[in-house]
Amino acid sequence: MLLKSVERHLNGIRIMTKQYKKDAAQGISELTQTNSELRLCARELEKEMWLQKHKPLPRALSVSDVLNMKKETFKFGGEWAEAFGEPERNGVWFIWGRSGSGKTTFVLQLCKELARFGRVAYDSLEEGTSLTMKNAFVRVGMADVARRFVLLNESMEDLSARLNKRKSPDIIVIDSFQYTQMSFKDYLSFKERHKNKLLVFVSQASGNLPSGRPSVSVMYDASLKIWVEGYRAISKGRYFGNKGYYTVWAERAELYWGGTSPAPSQGGECLRDMK
Repeated sequence: MLLKSVERHLNGIRIMTKQYKKDAAQGISELTQTNSELRLCARELEKEMWLQKHKPLPRALSVSDVLNMKKETFKFGGEWAEAFGEPERNGVWFIWGRSGSGKTTFVLQLCKELARFGRVAYDSLEEGTSLTMKNAFVRVGMADVARRFVLLNESMEDLSARLNKRKSPDIIVIDSFQYTQMSFKDYLSFKERHKNKLLVFVSQASGNLPSGRPSVSVMYDASLKIWVEGYRAISKGRYFGNKGYYTVWAERAELYWGGTSPAPSQGGECLRDMK
């Protein structure tokens, strides 16, 4: 009896030892596989870092390269061409002016003109769908471009998601920059994500300056800067027509300017004050 009990105990030990060996072999195999995968990941990471470090520089452009570039532009006519020439169809424009200067009316007139070239979205963060906005729509005659224009009131995150969709608007007006609560860094990121669009930022003014440091930086970055004063929208760079300004409301402009055209010093203090 004692001998059989010892044999059973030894058999149990042999079975357990065999299982331990099997488990150990499996564990070693898994560790070996894990180490192999880690080594592979490390090699891929090293390769990626090497490529980043040794990334080839883009080819420098010659004068001929620059002159032969094809750029899409807005073929403005009439008063629009006289004011702003033939600006590029993407990038950033910046419009600012004091309250009561005719800024909202001008922005809607601009939207109506731009709708001849593509679909326009107006993100009205500041006024939304207020009665003043409705009245401005009636005054400008926005019903004429109803099929190519939409009014929005959505956050920059939602707007960015909209612009990533197929057949999204080509031209986006954001009113106002202050209501976006973006920093200049946020703006650069948004601009980079939608560099195939025309982004038109409208800004409040503090005196002759855009209101707030980030908006001043955006103004400097913009390719077309438009200062609205006394019912005239005056080009401050980088596109100019023969006249250099657009009349928003002739009668009111006549009363404000007294029959004179804006001289370079008039409305130009806004840029000099920033220096």
